[in-house]
Amino acid sequence: MQSWHIHLRGFQAYLQLERGLSSNSVDAYLRDVGKLVSFLSIHELSHSPAEVDHKLLEDFLKWIQSLELSVRSQARLLSGLKTFYRYLLTEKLIEDDPTEQLEGPKLGRYLPEVLTYEEIQAMLATIDLSTDHGLRDRAMLEVLYACGLRVSELLDLRLRNIHWKMGVLKVLGKGKKERLVPIGEVALKHLRFYLEGVRRHLSPQPGAEPLVFLNRRGGRLSRVSVFNRVKACAQAAHITKNVSPHTFRHAFATHLIEGGADLRAVQDMLGHES
Repeated sequence: MQSWHIHLRGFQAYLQLERGLSSNSVDAYLRDVGKLVSFLSIHELSHSPAEVDHKLLEDFLKWIQSLELSVRSQARLLSGLKTFYRYLLTEKLIEDDPTEQLEGPKLGRYLPEVLTYEEIQAMLATIDLSTDHGLRDRAMLEVLYACGLRVSELLDLRLRNIHWKMGVLKVLGKGKKERLVPIGEVALKHLRFYLEGVRRHLSPQPGAEPLVFLNRRGGRLSRVSVFNRVKACAQAAHITKNVSPHTFRHAFATHLIEGGADLRAVQDMLGHES
């Protein structure tokens, strides 16, 4: 993403010095282009500004449309992108302008669907907390959404890596790289309910002793089990979107970015390379 930072600094100088825009207007343009950078980061795409093509921008606009932004906001964002690419073309930093014939959101290739905050809460509310597996499932889904974990990271989470006082989890991600991820009070509460009410009474199978989430026999949970529990909750909440555990990770990042979170901070929490 280094090339994006370099080009955005140049774009900022252009808006300030050559177009004489106010600080608020400059910030708005930078936020608009920043949403494209966020999109690339969330979908683990490494395109530089020069590598972005018309098709990718159509997919980006479809993603923006799925966030239920107002038509006015979508139009402003598209205007910001066009201004950015016209700047790159003028400065001979690109040879072709991919926004030239871009008119608005169009159907593109498949992208993960975005769950709203209300839809996630509806899914969580379907879980029966009077059962042992209900307490476990609620804790799992709370952690998935609160921390944006991959399924493999959730299943590999160790008891010793929950730092209760600091409110963080130590996560082992891709390439065995460790990172610290904040976890909210609600997720911690449900994690404690599960650990004290269910997990402590299980007899872990050999090799599963350090793991947080276990199946009913004390063994390691499978990816399929988590996938099935997420699907069941979506169905019970009457959500017709194509929902998977990754949808929670996608919602985590999307909701943070839409709330104005710093892109680099979100990248770090997701375990992406910056």
